[in-house]
Amino acid sequence: MGAVLGVCGAAQLACCCGSAACSLCCSACPSCKNSTSTRIMYAVMLLVTTITCAIMLSPGLQTQLENHVPFCGESNLNCQNIVGYMAVYRVCFALTIFFVAMACLMIGVKGSKDPRAGIQNGFWAVKYLVLIGITIGAFFIPGGSFGITWMYFGLIGGFIFIMIQLILIVDFAHSWAENWYAKFEESESRGWYCALLSFTILHYALIITATVLFWVYYTTSEGCGENKFFIIFNLILCILMGVVSVLPKVQEFHPSSGLLQASAVSLYCVYLTWSAMSNNPEQSCKLHINPEDANKPPGFDTQSIIGLIIWITCVLYSSIRTSSQTARLSLATNLLKDDNSAGSDVEGGRGQTTTGNQNQEEVKVWDNEEDQIAYSWSFFHLMFALATLYVMMTLTNWFT
Repeated sequence: MGAVLGVCGAAQLACCCGSAACSLCCSACPSCKNSTSTRIMYAVMLLVTTITCAIMLSPGLQTQLENHVPFCGESNLNCQNIVGYMAVYRVCFALTIFFVAMACLMIGVKGSKDPRAGIQNGFWAVKYLVLIGITIGAFFIPGGSFGITWMYFGLIGGFIFIMIQLILIVDFAHSWAENWYAKFEESESRGWYCALLSFTILHYALIITATVLFWVYYTTSEGCGENKFFIIFNLILCILMGVVSVLPKVQEFHPSSGLLQASAVSLYCVYLTWSAMSNNPEQSCKLHINPEDANKPPGFDTQSIIGLIIWITCVLYSSIRTSSQTARLSLATNLLKDDNSAGSDVEGGRGQTTTGNQNQEEVKVWDNEEDQIAYSWSFFHLMFALATLYVMMTLTNWFT
């Protein structure tokens, strides 16, 4: 016990078992606001659950369990229940319930002085134990119609999170363009202008290339009408977004708006089109690098991997990013509120101990939400519940 206390320290124990904000149990981590630290910890919880679900989909896991785990051979325990699609459904069901419960619990919180703030920012060991308990209970839910019912919840939640992902990508694209455009105006260096132009051209080159490849490999001369419609419809949308982004009225309202943002969003729409066509049940209307793959059941393929990469990026972005003052999307504002003005910082004296031997370097996380929360806690948990449903459907190939 003494060794554990020596490694983690009292602050980390307070983080795991008490209401103190977490400093990630690492003395090398830079100091940060508790609003950022808490979001990162919830993102880690979501990522750990995703890795667990991916392991459950491993092809040889069931065989290994039956061969090496003694109780798997007992008649009253079927190891098929803890692997495969339904296992992913049950684990994600538990995490979704956890985040929905947290969202309901945090309704109306205005600042860290609220008693519920300790639950939001601390008690991480207790939270993991609660999540594990819900997960164990989920495996006792009878099969029956649970799978098909929860699939429809996953479809709806996954679709909503796709919209949230789009909003996060729009916010990222605007911040990216504003940052580089501001540096171009400050330094008057043509390098920043060339960088903006180069990435815009690269994005549109990728869009055109992908559209051509879609038409070649995902359509046939006589069939695949749905794929043809979505390819043409997506191309028209990409052109419209580019035109609208440079209209005088749009430039007047948002001077930094331009083709870079439109190209980034269009590229994401191209990915969504590819994802939809890849999940088409018609085997003749999608690409098979290996002809034998057409006869195999759906698995963890390239489309799923790219989808998870985008998902992880959006989750981490929403956990770390604070929106700029120019953000005008209400949904993004609720999630990515500017927390530089919320509460106070170390310079204001909060989060520090001025007596005793504690120095400033020991303060790893300070409270910046005493007067006002830096982001909507309920909305944040709701978004993570939707993110859980999205990753559930992505891992299971939307149950195709």
